[in-house]
Amino acid sequence: MAPILAALVLWLLFGLWISTNRAVYQTATSSTGGVTSLATSSTFLAGYEWFVIDNGTELALDYQVSGQIMVGTTPTANTEIRIYAVASYDGSTWPDVFDGTPSAETITNAGVMASFMKLAAVLPVTATTSNVAHPFFFTIAQLFGGTVPKKVAIYVAHNTGVNLNSTGGNHTYAYVPYDSTNSA
Repeated sequence: MAPILAALVLWLLFGLWISTNRAVYQTATSSTGGVTSLATSSTFLAGYEWFVIDNGTELALDYQVSGQIMVGTTPTANTEIRIYAVASYDGSTWPDVFDGTPSAETITNAGVMASFMKLAAVLPVTATTSNVAHPFFFTIAQLFGGTVPKKVAIYVAHNTGVNLNSTGGNHTYAYVPYDSTNSA
């Protein structure tokens, strides 16, 4: 009886507290196009609501977002492509001109933009070389204080002086839901 009792005590003392958190990556969602031939905007107020991440059913702890955007013919050097995240906490109410649908958008003004948009990535365009792909990667939770809103729209704008590349397959994105599991 004593060995069983000793084993039970050891299990209670150590077995309940020894556990391992492991990352669980779900299936990626990916697509191309959307920002093809997107016009330049010196203020970044005119851009494109590219895609929406819906966390209403997935309930992921985070999302890894990656892809590439290709500049057009002879962009201006020392400019940039910016990617922003815009949250809808209830999944249906969006700020300003956003509506959760991929489409061209013109934000009301810079003050409105600064009040609700989270800068997710800045892709520097350092040369006038045409048709160069600019990769990006970011996570959603880092932008929103460690939580993931119910829905997040991804907005793209640039000030390269020329339209983005006109071939849809040259602009790609993917997002992967991330969860955690605990095993004892």
